[in-house]
Amino acid sequence: MQTRATNRENGIALIVVLLIVAIIMVIAVEMSSRLQLNVARTSNLKANNQAYWYALGAEHFAKNSLTTLVSLTGENINLSQPWAEEFEYPVQGGSIKATLTDMQACFNLNAVNSGFDANANPNKQNSDPNTEIGNSNTDPSANQVENKRKITRQITNNPTNGPSQSQKAFHRLLEYFIQDSLVTDTIRDSLVDWIDDNSQPENYGAEDADYESLVNPYLAANNPLGHPSELRLINGIEQAMQIGSLDDLLKVVCVLPETRLKVNVNTITQENAVVLSSLLGDTSDSGLNIIQSRPEDGFKKKEDFLALSEIVALDLSPEQKQWFEVTTTYFKLNTTSKFQGSQFRLSTIFKLDEGKVSVVSREFGGAF
Repeated sequence: MQTRATNRENGIALIVVLLIVAIIMVIAVEMSSRLQLNVARTSNLKANNQAYWYALGAEHFAKNSLTTLVSLTGENINLSQPWAEEFEYPVQGGSIKATLTDMQACFNLNAVNSGFDANANPNKQNSDPNTEIGNSNTDPSANQVENKRKITRQITNNPTNGPSQSQKAFHRLLEYFIQDSLVTDTIRDSLVDWIDDNSQPENYGAEDADYESLVNPYLAANNPLGHPSELRLINGIEQAMQIGSLDDLLKVVCVLPETRLKVNVNTITQENAVVLSSLLGDTSDSGLNIIQSRPEDGFKKKEDFLALSEIVALDLSPEQKQWFEVTTTYFKLNTTSKFQGSQFRLSTIFKLDEGKVSVVSREFGGAF
């Protein structure tokens, strides 16, 4: 009897030992797996962080290059200059690819409410009235000018006076992509209402009451756009997406941190030719024809562009003539850096102001 009891106890002890060994093995395997995961995660973070710093290095290089560009050719920016070439450089363990584009070769959506002020100085770089109104440090004469600008904007944004010149230009741009007059009128007026600081809707526009009635309600921004994708929130865009491609429109529009409508006629590409056509108020082919016949190093002066026979024949208004420049204030740098299998994307907007280059904004990730 004692032998059987002893054997039974020995068997139970053996089973307990085997269970303990099995549990220890499971824990050891789990710890090993987690250790490998943590090592891989740390390696990825390190590689991604290095790719991030490579991207910032490309940004710093571009900033210095723009400073040199401004000092050498500040009065004329064109596509024949080195900045327009794609930059690709191999680095240890990866590569850096960067593309610099002119942000004034597209239609600035925030300029849709801009009005014409005959007293404004066209040579002034920072003439954004929104940044100066209400500044108690300005002298009385400056305040008088700003009051005139405020009155001008109120008049141009008054529905009873009809669309302003900039709104008509945006409407023509919409017509190239959307063949429905009701939808284009709705998008134009809704964008005006989205940006202006009042609650009075335009003829085909929308204000807070319209957006609050949606299934997922929100309010109109009553501020300038912060990103082109914000256009998807505007009333009428949903109908436009059903009959046309919004992606094609987004390729020729942009958002700048100011309300001026300025384009560089030397940097508009054939793909963006509709922007030039919409500003000229002519046929869709007019802009393309001018770009194709443009000198390789661009127009030397703004007056050379306005002196073209096809431009003279259009009899542009003084406001339309102020839209065109041969210089640029804003550039956008798209950088893709790779390091040991990790990829990092950075989009940077630069502003050139009196020979100095500053970073306006950075956007991480996403598609270019």
